[in-house]
Amino acid sequence: MKRLLVIAFIFLAGKVVAQDVEVLLKEASNLERSLKDEQALDKYKSVLLTDPSNLQSLVRASEISSSVGGRQVDKKARQEYYERAREYADKAVALNANSADANYVRAVAASKLSEVETENKKLANDIKEVKLYADKALAIDPNHGKANYVLGKFNFDMATFPWAKKAALKVLFGGIPDASLENAFKYMEKCKVLEPYYVLNFLDLAKAYKYDNQPSKAIPVLNQMVKLPTRTPDDVAIKAEGKKMLSEMQ
Repeated sequence: MKRLLVIAFIFLAGKVVAQDVEVLLKEASNLERSLKDEQALDKYKSVLLTDPSNLQSLVRASEISSSVGGRQVDKKARQEYYERAREYADKAVALNANSADANYVRAVAASKLSEVETENKKLANDIKEVKLYADKALAIDPNHGKANYVLGKFNFDMATFPWAKKAALKVLFGGIPDASLENAFKYMEKCKVLEPYYVLNFLDLAKAYKYDNQPSKAIPVLNQMVKLPTRTPDDVAIKAEGKKMLSEMQ
């Protein structure tokens, strides 16, 4: 009888925990929709304290950490957020290597870290990881919109990477992956179809067209972008940058 009571208690405790997790996940999702991503991040962290193997929370905590990090003025604080984003993503990939979302956020974290890294060896590794994990995400799900964006942005960044630095990385660390503007256009155009409200993709696609002296393609993309709804805390600043770019091109 005592054993049955213990089993019943464990079962009920597990059920309560599961219900608590569901409530926290719903609250986090609502906060994201209300553009309160830092509060949402706290909710996902709370879920992970109870359920460290919650894939959804690991993925969202990683992506939000990358976004919040990008808004930090202090470089050290920014890098700390990006490192935490990588930690969450590493746990997500370890939990499910066949999750396109897990591989996508790992690619995002590597991309963000490459923006602040000053040591060439680490920079080369970050750059390689962007492509590695974005490729993995798209191998799992070719129609993962944001993974298409990451690979498109990667191609744009690498195609426009300073020649001298690219040559130095090649000599010291075996180089960086090949990239082209054509692939940048291809992947970001695909993202535009799959994620029609993803403001950042529109801005970077327009930048790529502008860099390639194609204003007739950049301007329509910017015109679309400035009319998009605001869905993340970053969208206001992104659209303002796009609006300024549009006025300069017209």
